[in-house]
Amino acid sequence: MGKTATIPWGAFSDKHKRYIKEALKHRMCVAEGAIRSGKTIDHCIIAAAYLERTPDRFHLASGATIANAKLNIGVCNGFGLENLFRGRCRWGKYRDNEALFIRTHTGEKIVIFAGGGRADSYRRILGNSYGLWIATEINEHYDCADSRTSFVKVASGRQIAARQPLTLWDLNPCGPGAPIYRDYIDKYRKDRLAGGYLYEHFTIRDNATITPERLREIESRYDVNSVWYRRDILGERAAAEGLIYRQFADNPERFIVDGTAEGQALPGRVRSAAIGVDFGGGTSAHAFCCLGFTAGGAAINSPSRPATVSAFAESHGIVGNSSRGAVVVLDEYRQGEALTPNALAADFVEFVQRCQARWLVTDVWCDSAEQTLINGLRAAAAAARLPVNIGSALKKPINDRIRATCLLMGEGRFFVHRDCRDTIDALLNAVWDRGKPTQDVRLDDGTTNIDSLDAMEYALEREIAYLL
Repeated sequence: MGKTATIPWGAFSDKHKRYIKEALKHRMCVAEGAIRSGKTIDHCIIAAAYLERTPDRFHLASGATIANAKLNIGVCNGFGLENLFRGRCRWGKYRDNEALFIRTHTGEKIVIFAGGGRADSYRRILGNSYGLWIATEINEHYDCADSRTSFVKVASGRQIAARQPLTLWDLNPCGPGAPIYRDYIDKYRKDRLAGGYLYEHFTIRDNATITPERLREIESRYDVNSVWYRRDILGERAAAEGLIYRQFADNPERFIVDGTAEGQALPGRVRSAAIGVDFGGGTSAHAFCCLGFTAGGAAINSPSRPATVSAFAESHGIVGNSSRGAVVVLDEYRQGEALTPNALAADFVEFVQRCQARWLVTDVWCDSAEQTLINGLRAAAAAARLPVNIGSALKKPINDRIRATCLLMGEGRFFVHRDCRDTIDALLNAVWDRGKPTQDVRLDDGTTNIDSLDAMEYALEREIAYLL
């Protein structure tokens, strides 16, 4: 006898029940608020109910990237569309687009999944009329004044011919002056969007499934003075201003470690390391960063230090989950003077040799904008017979890299060797750009050292998913 799989639903707060119940009476629904507040799950439930009854066949699910859309809307921790329609859906392709084909009581529905974060993302959604548009992290979608190339405007325009259009947007709060509020969310509330507009704000405490213990664990990852805490935990619209790494600047000794060539006094045994390379030009400098990744709970190579990453963090007054290890800036290089490509390559080889003599360094990730210089480094490494892979950095959005670093600091899993003075100075002085109040932009005018930060982040970004 076969078994029927069920979805492990938890409790829903009254606010969530009310939002879900009222949603299909409106043309557009927006859920804004803290992380883990249940916004996307609500929208998946609403979308499933809508798809069962709508006569429209084609629908759109979008995120900043297609992977983001599939993970947050398709999967959604086991509460996404593929689970809600388990046994009645399949993943496939529709005209080269990722799609979920769903059997409903009103016929087959095709949900196209797309990324909306790039300037050319609109190209992937042309050619169809969509009934439903469900978007996660709508503030990360590309928008501009040109209605022909703005993903937000093109997606909205694609719903004009739908018989029963429905738009579902969710987002974590951003700066209060962000265009997504001015041009859409708050504007629609004020103008009373035709067809009905439902807005709801959720906090993490509106999620009835989160226990007090789990809430404390989530909150412990954050610096309570940071913009990320106000947005992610309190669910507030907060401007990014002042110091970026305030918890580092307030008490740098919590994050600075000492050590020898053998790796003594580091927070855990370094299991591997990667090198990030940022190329200079103009007012910027060339920068290399060797970033080590420690094994969670591994022994430390010094009898004078605590025996685990957790104990090390505790001894520094930092509380956090270190089961996935810590990251440590182990070595650095920064050169502001103009260098020939050959001189830069020679310095690079020397740096790699120095690092490989102390740690297991197998990968180098470089600023992808300078392919000629990258090829020069590859040639120099090959000539020196260095066993190292040299590739292009992912170059994730800068604020994703900043947020990851802040979370690692909050968990007590980010450290810098005392000799890495340029990186320490960069962390102490990095600030948000006051000249761009409607955007979250790191100041980059030559007055602060963002070169060392870029190099560090290029080395870190491929490990972010594992670390966090």
